[in-house]
Amino acid sequence: MGGNASASSALTALLAKTTTTWAAATSGSQSAASLELATGKSVIAIGGFSGTDDAPTLAQFREWVAEGKIAYYISGGQSGGGAGGNSSAASQIQSWVAANFTATTVGNTTVYELVS
Repeated sequence: MGGNASASSALTALLAKTTTTWAAATSGSQSAASLELATGKSVIAIGGFSGTDDAPTLAQFREWVAEGKIAYYISGGQSGGGAGGNSSAASQIQSWVAANFTATTVGNTTVYELVS
């Protein structure tokens, strides 16, 4: 898996228990696909294949979080910053999540719970 090497059994178990539209969101489709295959749950690939597309936007992501549609944000997916630093949607989303939610470590991965 690109970025956050592999899904630990603890992370897989955590995501497998979710009932939200998306179990998690992470940057890049390779990271998201690995989590989907390991858990059987839907995972948002922020920024598309490489994490550099501006989809979803920060506004859309915030709306989905407010609606309780995403259970967790998985930090450490494929980089979305590129040469432009924090200009990509993936970087903006990661910064917003870090500023508004508490990080915990599950296995070897930094995870933010987005629903309570």
